[in-house]
Amino acid sequence: TTNATWEAQGHTGRELEKLGLGDSVDLHVYEIPVEYQTVQRLIPALWEKHSPQLVVHVGVSGMATAVTLEKCGHNKGYKGLDNCRFCPGSHCCVEDGPESIDSIIDMDAVCERVTTLGLDVSVTISQDAGRYLCDFTYYTSLYQSHGRSAFVHVPPLGKPYNADQLGRALRAIIEEMLDLLEQSEGKINCCHEH
Repeated sequence: TTNATWEAQGHTGRELEKLGLGDSVDLHVYEIPVEYQTVQRLIPALWEKHSPQLVVHVGVSGMATAVTLEKCGHNKGYKGLDNCRFCPGSHCCVEDGPESIDSIIDMDAVCERVTTLGLDVSVTISQDAGRYLCDFTYYTSLYQSHGRSAFVHVPPLGKPYNADQLGRALRAIIEEMLDLLEQSEGKINCCHEH
């Protein structure tokens, strides 16, 4: 009945809103319910509304002990019931969609760069977002955006990090992602000009 992710993540989201991402970045924070059908409706609607440069999804993982950057989303294997006790009959996100979709963000580079900042939060990489609503949301967003999405799993609040630490880590991660995105797009533009 209450979204545990939002209870924890709401703090982090509000923390991130407070910290901001600088004047040049327009930040929008949304709660996405743990419901397959809502995700399928909401993700395309948010992309249409904002046409964002990047969407970064954040979810709590009870198994995570570090902030985890997810490299890809998976299309099949969704058998767990959501908060409405619903599960897609096909057990997949997008009929005939690719098996998995990688983010265009180089998560290894983000991890490396954030680690060198010396924050008091450890950051790691994963290729399996768990075949539940997090993975489902990520794949749906990656499919919609042609890879212009990222997913960050964080440990439950206080295990071991507080909202302030998670908020700062998230800000650093998103800044590095945007930086990498701008660098790669800069290269693409240079190539187009010649």
